[in-house]
Amino acid sequence: MKRLTTRVAALATALALTVSLAACNNTADTSQSSSVTVETEESTAAPATPEESVEAQPLTYPMTLTDQAGRTVTIESEPQTIVSGYYISSSLLIALGRADRMVGIEAKADTRPIYSLSAPELLELPSVGSAKEFDLEGCAALEPDLVILPLKLESAADSLTELGIPVLLINPEDRTLLAETITLVGQATNAAEAADSLLAFTQEQQTRLETTLADADRPDVYLAGNSDLLSTAGSAMYQSDLIDLAGGRNVAEGITDTYWVDIDYEQLLAWDPDYIILASDASYTCDDVLNDANLADCTAVKNGSVYQMPGDAEAWDSPVPGGILGAVWLSTVLHPDLCSADEANAVMGNFYENFYGFTYPLA
Repeated sequence: MKRLTTRVAALATALALTVSLAACNNTADTSQSSSVTVETEESTAAPATPEESVEAQPLTYPMTLTDQAGRTVTIESEPQTIVSGYYISSSLLIALGRADRMVGIEAKADTRPIYSLSAPELLELPSVGSAKEFDLEGCAALEPDLVILPLKLESAADSLTELGIPVLLINPEDRTLLAETITLVGQATNAAEAADSLLAFTQEQQTRLETTLADADRPDVYLAGNSDLLSTAGSAMYQSDLIDLAGGRNVAEGITDTYWVDIDYEQLLAWDPDYIILASDASYTCDDVLNDANLADCTAVKNGSVYQMPGDAEAWDSPVPGGILGAVWLSTVLHPDLCSADEANAVMGNFYENFYGFTYPLA
């Protein structure tokens, strides 16, 4: 890949040092997804489904991929230097054995335990900012072979592409899209075998939960957001898939927005969930909810069925590579008679040992 120093300098005369995207639409467009098509000089592969093994795809370069914004992206050679501007792709690169190729990372990386536990060297990398304020010039100055960004940074991706830097936009906003993300990044970074193993692990646990909970009654579950109890995820979001896999019913399933939605106490009481689950990084506590006078008549509060998703390794209530563990954990809360905590801990330990190289549960 040609070095970009002169073109970076040219870009600096036309663009501000940072790209502020705060005014852009924060809603992820889940209508766009990758076909994960690989085209090489030797062959053209048919689009892959999430269930297909990525080993079936030829991994020779140059390759052309369709990312999750529907953009055609050509990667000339196997990426040796990668910038990840999204915590989900950063975590995924660790799981795929590509952390040592990262040269830039998203802002606030030091707030995510998964990095210090599995790849602490990432905390020393330059920050390229966040989705709201992405450092376009700083990213380009790193001269990466590949950049991976969230869908909402499409404008920045186009600018980097003009400089000859290939950019993949990812959008892992539900279970199917997360599988596509894993496949896509695995192909782009020549880590298909690791991606295949990760997908196989997830599928194994999904099948186990579906089989175990096939005939179980499904309690009503309300999943609260990290910033406010009265913020929740509807049926279009990954969090709703998590509840379903764990053998529950998302009381907010009628909400079709693709981002967190604010409600009021009246709506929450009308739903009257059997369980209230707090996001792993919630800014409030289970006690706050249990002692909230506005919820005194809520079934979950009356029964003491308020829990917080674990977050000591990473936020399982978000579409991270280990997101299936959120369903594994929640199944033990909703159906302790069918899903044991000991079995769940064994699954979690196996996952983090194999894909991240540390022991879990944490001491």
